[in-house]
Amino acid sequence: MAEVDLLKSLPRTKRNILKRAEGKDEKVVAIAKEFGEMYWDGPRQYGYGGYRYDGRWRPVARDIITHFGLKPRMRVLDVGCGKGFLVKDLMLECPGVEAFGLDISTYALMHCEQEVVGRLHLGSAERLPFPDGSFDCVLSINTIHNLPRPRAVQAMQEIQRLGRGRGFVQVDSYNTPEQRKLFENWVLTAEFHDYPEGWLALFREAGYTGDYYWTIID
Repeated sequence: MAEVDLLKSLPRTKRNILKRAEGKDEKVVAIAKEFGEMYWDGPRQYGYGGYRYDGRWRPVARDIITHFGLKPRMRVLDVGCGKGFLVKDLMLECPGVEAFGLDISTYALMHCEQEVVGRLHLGSAERLPFPDGSFDCVLSINTIHNLPRPRAVQAMQEIQRLGRGRGFVQVDSYNTPEQRKLFENWVLTAEFHDYPEGWLALFREAGYTGDYYWTIID
């Protein structure tokens, strides 16, 4: 395993953590965890506050292509693909690459980009409906922490199974108690989170040998 920041080219989002914390209650969290319209395109207190394609993932796609040496006819899976923005941008940046996605949100898949219609699958990360070694690279960005720890282990095993160690996973984490407090004030959907050491223990338990990085609020 290697710690690699493949999202370094993604513009940083400004977060009003105080406003999120003040507006968060059990009802808001429950609605966010439905991963429906309110989470993607409703008010900011429920999630993204409007998740629309603007091309910001294209530099990230280029970095992923370079890191994994992706070429036409190679197969890539994005686990937790949402509306398929990264799937679209991988195909734009590497014409001929076979990029696919999977997400638990019916709403996201029904509001995907036109270019990825037919490439996105409905499903959960801990039960990926593909044969062993189906992909040359498996990605999962800011998704695995939405599962309780036992299911997160299963999801990592599935990513390992499909990509045979050629993978990249980014999850919510923190390095200090102060960062943890900020995260807990902001988070809506994470079921499991930990310091990097705890995540690395989970990766080892799952037998995951791919690459990883952290989403840290500071």
